[in-house]
Amino acid sequence: MDLPLPATTLMPELPPFEVVRPERQTVPLVFASPHSGAHYSAAFLAEARLDATALRRSEDSFVDELFAAAPAHGAPLLTATFPRVFCDANREPWELDPGMFDGPLPAWVNSASPRVGAGLGTIARVVASGEPVYRHKLAFAEAEARVRRYWQPYHAALAALIAETRATFGCCLLIDCHSMPAHPAHGANPADFVLGDAHGTACAPRATRLVEETLGGMGYSTRRNDPYAGGYITRHYGRPREGVHALQIEIARGLYMNEARVERAPGMQALTRDLSRLIGALARADWSALR
Repeated sequence: MDLPLPATTLMPELPPFEVVRPERQTVPLVFASPHSGAHYSAAFLAEARLDATALRRSEDSFVDELFAAAPAHGAPLLTATFPRVFCDANREPWELDPGMFDGPLPAWVNSASPRVGAGLGTIARVVASGEPVYRHKLAFAEAEARVRRYWQPYHAALAALIAETRATFGCCLLIDCHSMPAHPAHGANPADFVLGDAHGTACAPRATRLVEETLGGMGYSTRRNDPYAGGYITRHYGRPREGVHALQIEIARGLYMNEARVERAPGMQALTRDLSRLIGALARADWSALR
């Protein structure tokens, strides 16, 4: 039975995700962007104590545009339309901070994960800069409605794309697409891309290496698993023994956008072109060994 939606979550004019499919899928690849959603309802903005720009800095803004060439290379592209600060599709469905809510949470909620402790659970308590999101505490029904109306449909669509791809090709390589702010741990030597394969457990080394070599050949610097080894999506769906491989790609935002204003920068066009070349290299590769 469908749950009634609290007013603060009502976004009736937009579905929770979009899938852009090729005319015919010709490669065992799926591209997904769970954090580029940028639809903020007026009701949600009214509940937040931060302005729209501050909220948007938690997005992986424009990442869906950077990978828009995927369907032209024979692969589907899945994107969330809802924003990360509203509901994070790269978390377990029930990673919730009990301090955010006006009553006790069910015993089955995961309230002890490191992500919850950092304020960045399925429903974020803070934005990336550490500022609190909400003016007041939420009802658990609010979180439950968001998970059921946004998180679950996104993951149902992702699971279906992976299953279809594996059934057709015998394997699937999921490219989970993200962006990253400058990381202080890397000081004056930041990477342009961080490739996360859960330290080799979520993806065949061949796939990670091909992405690494292709980006390096275009002049970009890369790191593996430092500081991002892969989130929930990479670890949950990456099951190499079952023929499903997942690789998280984090892109330095400074390459293509103005982070303070959340605007596209002059580098956007060149990076989009280079990522189209990367997608093409992945599409031309022989992935039969991933089965």
